[in-house]
Amino acid sequence: MKKEPRDQNRNSPSKFNDEVENISAARAPSDLERAKMGPLKAMAASFGLPRLIITGFLLLMFIAAPFVGNDFWTQISNVINRFSWNAILVLAMVPMIHSGCGLNFGLPLGIISGLLGATLSIEFGFTGPVSFFMAILIATPIAVVLGAGYGWLLNKIKGGEMMIATYVGFSSVSFMCMMWLLLPYRSPTMVWGFAGKGLRTTISLEGFYNEVLAGFWQIRIGDNFKIPTGTLLFFALMAFLMWAFLHTKTGTAMTAVGSNPAFAKAAGVDVDRLRLLSVVLSTWLGALGILVYEQGFGFIQLYNAPFYMALPAVSAILIGGASVNKASIANVIVGTFLFQGMVTMTPTVMNSAIHMDMSEVIRIIVSEGMILYALTRKTEGGAR
Repeated sequence: MKKEPRDQNRNSPSKFNDEVENISAARAPSDLERAKMGPLKAMAASFGLPRLIITGFLLLMFIAAPFVGNDFWTQISNVINRFSWNAILVLAMVPMIHSGCGLNFGLPLGIISGLLGATLSIEFGFTGPVSFFMAILIATPIAVVLGAGYGWLLNKIKGGEMMIATYVGFSSVSFMCMMWLLLPYRSPTMVWGFAGKGLRTTISLEGFYNEVLAGFWQIRIGDNFKIPTGTLLFFALMAFLMWAFLHTKTGTAMTAVGSNPAFAKAAGVDVDRLRLLSVVLSTWLGALGILVYEQGFGFIQLYNAPFYMALPAVSAILIGGASVNKASIANVIVGTFLFQGMVTMTPTVMNSAIHMDMSEVIRIIVSEGMILYALTRKTEGGAR
């Protein structure tokens, strides 16, 4: 009997392993190949040519800033601040990527959990730093429940997770646009003044948890340079906990599920349970991430604001070198810094160079262009 070639079974575990090996070979040249390369080619092979181009352009923006009238240290400070606001939202991508659920386009579900925690914390009368920790405490069970339902849904439609996640994210935001008006909030700092009900589009955090992390051990040099030490330390703590979790028995099993679910199931791993756990973790990190973002930004933004949070986070981790089934903390750090650096620096420098107020137009072109690049590129190597 003639043996059927293994390549004809497009979905078999062996075919999956062959594809992974081919990708890995393309992404990570051998030591001998690296030795034959010049220094620039070796750097491009290890870091990725697109990331080198983006990094070079970002460095050019930093160099050009003083020559067009922008304060160099102010721009550095702005990039570091925006990195600290967004890093945990990008970190939320990691669990679902490791479990094979793909990129979390349903991140708005976690963001909504954080927004509910924030608004309820204010509604219950908490102020100052306590309101931040109470917001986390209130948002956690909401994120767990919503994440569990989201994970259950993704387990039912394996293979189409990212498409369904997009629908979940958009529909949840649309649903909450109605609920922000209907929920019985009464705090005068949040509701519309004339009607006395329905939440405002933007809510100030002055007197609540504005810069509760950013102001902690903040380093200031002159008037223009400041480092949000507390926010960076908080991100470092969450990144370390994620790294430690991925190296536990459960985290290793989760990675195995994402790499080869058939093999993981044969080894006795409960695939559905670990996928659901990854979705819950991602949703909770999304809730935590939006709270960190708010304390640095100084405002809570409701209604359509969560619509625009998932794509930048997805793009940042892809630009950092992640793929749909592999991601690391290094990808989060590199991607977030490059994405936020470009979005921050390019409009400012270009606006000063051409002496026209086109910063918003340039920002949209740059950010949407980077999102388009990230979502259409092939899997490449990156900083691991």
